[in-house]
Amino acid sequence: MPDKNIRVLGGHPVLAYAIAAALDSGVFADVIVSTDDERYADVALHYGASVPFLRPTRFASDTSPDIEWIEHLLSRLCDGGREFQCFSLLRPTSPFRQPDTIQRAWNAFTAESGVDSLRAVERCRQHPGKMWIVRGRRMMPLLPLGPADQPWHSSQTQTLPEVYVQNASLEIAWSRVVFDGRTIAGDVVMPFLTEGFEGFDVNTREDWMLAERFVELGEARLPTVSQKPYHV
Repeated sequence: MPDKNIRVLGGHPVLAYAIAAALDSGVFADVIVSTDDERYADVALHYGASVPFLRPTRFASDTSPDIEWIEHLLSRLCDGGREFQCFSLLRPTSPFRQPDTIQRAWNAFTAESGVDSLRAVERCRQHPGKMWIVRGRRMMPLLPLGPADQPWHSSQTQTLPEVYVQNASLEIAWSRVVFDGRTIAGDVVMPFLTEGFEGFDVNTREDWMLAERFVELGEARLPTVSQKPYHV
C-alpha cells in the first residue's frame, strides 16, 4: 500500500504510534526516524522524533536490505560524535505495540547474556510442516522432516513441534553486530514473544480493515499520542 507508514489510523498516521510508544517507554536515548521523504520527516518531527538527516535514496527502495540503511545511519551518527551501544527497530506498521511492550523486550534483552539480538515472534498460524514448494506439475514439502512413514505433511498439526514466525513489532541488537559482522541480528538471537495485538502487522488493505475494526470495537489499543493530529 502506498505511503502505508503515514496512513491515518485512529486519528493519527501510524508512524505516530511507533514514535509515541518509543518515547513513552523511557528506554531510548534518542528516537530517530530514518526516511528519504521530506513528508515523512515532517510527520516524525511533529510527533517528537528526530530526523538528523535524510536517508540516501540508494538505501530507500522496497528491496533495500535493512543492513544498508542501518549501517549508514549508525556510521553517520558515530562520525558526528553520537555513538550508541544498542539500537532497536520499531517498524511503523505495528501500531498496537505499547510502551510496556518495548520495556518488556528491553528488560529481557539486557538480562540475557551471550546474545547478539532479540526479535519479536509469535506462534505460526499455518504450520510450515504443511507447506509445499510447487515446481510445475509437481510439488515437494517445504520441510521434508519427520519419519518416512509419518511425514509432517501427513501428521496432525497438534503432533508437530511448535514453530514461531517473526513479526514486525520490534528488534533489538548490539551495535557491534552491524560494525563487526555487517548484520542486524548477529549469530545468537533470542525470542521475544508478543502478546495479543502487539505483533499485528498492517500492510495490506485487508489488514487495514481489520485494524480499523479492532480500534472501533475497542478490541485493540493504540498507544496514547499527546500531540494534535498531523493532517497528512
